Amino acid sequence: MFPAILLTGPRQVGKTSLLKREFYSYDYISLDIPSNAELAEKNPDIFLRKLKKPTILDEIQYAPSIFRQLKIEIDKNPKKSQYFLTGSQNFLMMQGISESLSGRCAIINMLGLSSIEIKNKFKTDDLKIMIIGGYPEIWANKTIDKQIWYSSYLVTYLERDIRNIVNVGQLRDFERFLRSTAIRTGQILSYSDLARDVGIAVSTAKQWISALKASGQILILEPYHKNLGKRIVKSPKIYFTDIGLALYLSGIETIDQLLKSPLLGSFYETFVITEIIKSLYNNGKNIPIWFWRNQSQKEVDIVVERGGLYYLFEIKFNSQPSDKDLSGFNAFKNMYGNESVKRSTIYCRTDNDYYLEDKTYITNILNSDFTNLIS
Repeated sequence: MFPAILLTGPRQVGKTSLLKREFYSYDYISLDIPSNAELAEKNPDIFLRKLKKPTILDEIQYAPSIFRQLKIEIDKNPKKSQYFLTGSQNFLMMQGISESLSGRCAIINMLGLSSIEIKNKFKTDDLKIMIIGGYPEIWANKTIDKQIWYSSYLVTYLERDIRNIVNVGQLRDFERFLRSTAIRTGQILSYSDLARDVGIAVSTAKQWISALKASGQILILEPYHKNLGKRIVKSPKIYFTDIGLALYLSGIETIDQLLKSPLLGSFYETFVITEIIKSLYNNGKNIPIWFWRNQSQKEVDIVVERGGLYYLFEIKFNSQPSDKDLSGFNAFKNMYGNESVKRSTIYCRTDNDYYLEDKTYITNILNSDFTNLIS
């Protein structure tokens, strides 16, 4: 449909590999090579004229000046699918897309392998998927040491990307910040608590959180409210987009350590939430999701509003939810009306899907695609 397509997401989730595999006949240029990036940034007209189209332009964020020239070239020849672009999101890149390529470029978000993909390929369970994470290279190469891979990922990719977005003065402070953020995944985000624990200013904590979000490493889930702001908490929740990375940063290396962690519930919630986001991305759906919590601390982990009706989701690590796990649903229904809830679902570690007496659907994130539950 579009002359240009941008495939964006965190580093090492397989963007380049996917495009090179599916469009193997296309020309390929990487702007990760300094000489290519310099030419594309300083002389984008010359750079684009030399391209053999259609082409894949990899790591486009290293030449943000190219977007204006891309607009000129596309307007001269608006043929579809001329340019496939990849990039880890950052402020300059997305600003360039929105300002110069609006209406000319499709944006497709991508995260790591989904749990359903991994289960179908490797016949494994959710706990092992959590420990390893969703980065394709770790699953594809059995000789890789996961701990060494994640350590290299942080140094080689994450710190370099973050330096391109914000000026990180002390890498030691930033590493402590990453670890402090990881142990808060699945929880309410408090900038002041985070800043105090790391020993940085609140403004710095906000800047670094924005950088992590821009590079696709975390997502922020906002609270849902409908003109009832005084009753609902206003702080968002924070989630790492890869549970394996969050566990590595939290010092958890084995399934046994995970099961004994006091943060097990938050880690499992992070795992399910990111699988939900992957389902939306992989199905091309741009549907906002929220969480809900009232002043009595009754909570619904996921709220989706479609056509004036609500779809509610709870996330529980256990395998057999009981009536007490419905308290969040009941509080939500008391506020918004029982008839306003189209469907309520609990994601847990059940082996078999079933319904509770109140028609709440019980399922496993490995069994059902989220988009099917909100249709």
